Amino acid sequence: MERYALLAEVTRSGFTESRHFGSLVGLNTRGEVSFALGDAGAAVLPRSTSKPLQAAGSLGAGALVAEERLAIAAGSHTGEERHVSAVLRVLADAGLTADALQCPPSWPEDEPTMAALIRAGASPARIRHNCSGKHAAMLSACVASGWSTSDYLAPEHPVQRRIRVTMERLAGERVAHVAVDGCGAPTLGLTLTGLARAMRAIAIADDGSPESAVAAAMRAHPEFVGGTGHPNTALMLALPGVIAKGGAEGVFAVATADGYAVAMKIIDGSARACTQIALSALAALGVDTTLADALATLPVLGGGQPVGVVRASLAI
Repeated sequence: MERYALLAEVTRSGFTESRHFGSLVGLNTRGEVSFALGDAGAAVLPRSTSKPLQAAGSLGAGALVAEERLAIAAGSHTGEERHVSAVLRVLADAGLTADALQCPPSWPEDEPTMAALIRAGASPARIRHNCSGKHAAMLSACVASGWSTSDYLAPEHPVQRRIRVTMERLAGERVAHVAVDGCGAPTLGLTLTGLARAMRAIAIADDGSPESAVAAAMRAHPEFVGGTGHPNTALMLALPGVIAKGGAEGVFAVATADGYAVAMKIIDGSARACTQIALSALAALGVDTTLADALATLPVLGGGQPVGVVRASLAI
């Protein structure tokens, strides 16, 4: 644990109940490391935090995605009906159906939608998986480029090689490790500093580039990056111009339109404090986060009433 820093604390009735340790890096508007806590030079598996980078790679390979369909390719949607409609449109534009998706069948993360499906006698479906937008964009790129679709998740498939080249270019480093993500797609290991550089590159990309299109779609349609009540959506709605994306196992990255960027990895894998840590880190960089003050702490409940908070460490 000596290589990790205290990033967040959980208090209940005046008692510190839990602590989250990990690594954190903040970049200034020149892309330089302004501060680093823990081991920001160690490789992590970005998981879904890399979806904006993967979306840029798919778009560069010819994927027919724009507006909310591009935002959902860069996001982890909650499976609401509007999300399903967007993914189905991406597939239809490529001449495909939901049968082409190879992410696992899943219930939607949106609880009212899941309850309605259960009442209707439905079963888990691939289209409801939070990664189906990313998969649909990969398939769209395959069709546009004349590549096979049956094996699009193989690490050596042309679409995955294109995504890897894109990620390495944006991060300014070579991929450190290739693993299989929860959805079955490759997840490519980067250092936290490289992940922050890549997210920053998306946020400040030149007009007309795939990266700029991804950033514009995320900013215009944050409800397709996450969904109703999703913390990524809430953060982008609170701070217009910011792009934010979290992933499984406590990985999170955020970047501003003027080039500040933050990336983190919570070593216990919990994502519950990521928004609070990100806001504290952005403030430490000099970003005005007052519009997101309501998100700066997360209430801890006792008997249904707030009795404590989840908050970023004062070390940040």
